[in-house]
Amino acid sequence: MSQNAATHVVVLMGGPSAERPISLTSGRECAAALRSEDYTVTELDASDTLAEDLKSLKPDVVFNALHGPFGEDGCVQGLLEWLRIPYTHSGVLASALAMDKERTKAAYRVADLPVVPSGIFDANTVRREHVVAPPYVVKPYNEGSSVGVYIVHEAANGPPQLSDDMPQTVMVETYAPGRELTTTVMGDRALGVTDILTNGWYDYAAKYEAGGSRHVIPADVPQEITDACRGYALRAHNALGCRGVSRTDFRWDEARGLDGLILLETNTQPGMTPTSLTPEQAAHEGISFGALCRWMVEDASCQR
Repeated sequence: MSQNAATHVVVLMGGPSAERPISLTSGRECAAALRSEDYTVTELDASDTLAEDLKSLKPDVVFNALHGPFGEDGCVQGLLEWLRIPYTHSGVLASALAMDKERTKAAYRVADLPVVPSGIFDANTVRREHVVAPPYVVKPYNEGSSVGVYIVHEAANGPPQLSDDMPQTVMVETYAPGRELTTTVMGDRALGVTDILTNGWYDYAAKYEAGGSRHVIPADVPQEITDACRGYALRAHNALGCRGVSRTDFRWDEARGLDGLILLETNTQPGMTPTSLTPEQAAHEGISFGALCRWMVEDASCQR
């Protein structure tokens, strides 16, 4: 029996959030990769009986493949801390901070990282009037995967008609023009820079539907921008107190050079299929998907 086979890993996935389908895909891919690395793996769909399920399964490590509220915002991390089970990705505080987009930006500002102006508003107010001058973006302050994002263009006739399922509190930020770039941090190491090409906004469909986007790695950008993305991503990772793997997203207005590069957000639990952005960047650095998942298990801890 290999040394890894003695380690029982529970891959936590699914859950109740809007990002459940993506989490299930990530979880299954990670479970398969960990089995290929000879770990003993159990796949667990997070439900109301999660605490009891984990006590029964007695894992050595939890691989957290959940996305969205509950799984990514510090809640399940707190449960795992209480149960004293080492888990992958960031701890309670970093997870909660990164999931709250406005508090993320507050941490960025303290770390002197470039962001656009933004604020938190009542959704009904945003439906009634322009709370900032167009163009601007409206999004839930605590969702991922570009769920519920509205872009209000300069030529808009009126404020956005947000759907009824939008949360009562939303974030509004000045629209940042330019290209979509992203960089993964793995421990204390920033990986490459990917240029994400789409026919429009990098929304949920562009991220997850076939043909929705194209990833170019390494991004065809000046070395100054590559270096800045890598440096900013590592600083953001540290400013939020992340551990394990995180991914920071940028917009870059190339007409403005380095001044046109701004941070959008940091994802403490990026998508983890073999064709997702983070595994692609790891592969470009010579790290296979299985090796990446193995590193994350080895990096797992129970430290908030």
